[in-house]
Amino acid sequence: MQIVACNGFELEKEKSNSPEEFFNRSVIQYMKDGKEKTLNVLYLRYFDEMVSRFTPYPANPIFKSFNRDIYLADIIAMVCLLKDPSLINRKRIYINSEKELASYFENIDFEKLEKVFISIDQAKPYNIESHVDYYIQS
Repeated sequence: MQIVACNGFELEKEKSNSPEEFFNRSVIQYMKDGKEKTLNVLYLRYFDEMVSRFTPYPANPIFKSFNRDIYLADIIAMVCLLKDPSLINRKRIYINSEKELASYFENIDFEKLEKVFISIDQAKPYNIESHVDYYIQS
């Protein structure tokens, strides 16, 4: 699998009675078997306030890549895909439980995630041989 891009953003209210302002979207674009795929993860924006519960970082932005700050929203889709390879067959998922989001972040190697962002921010797709390589071995 080749990671092409990872981004996150806040949804904006389209209609006065819509709940979009309570959600963020995390998007990962990748190549698998010669096909470009995208996974969209919609989650409660409230989780951004809990960065230190899911990551070793104290707050957003969680780290800096070459020319941009990386926020929790930027990494969630990648973390979900690395933790659950069956998501490769999905286009979107919704996370509304703190417990579910925390389970995706268990044993993730954040130093390796930083390397992925450095590569893709230099317009170099990043090859991931095995999702297990991104877990901290205990």
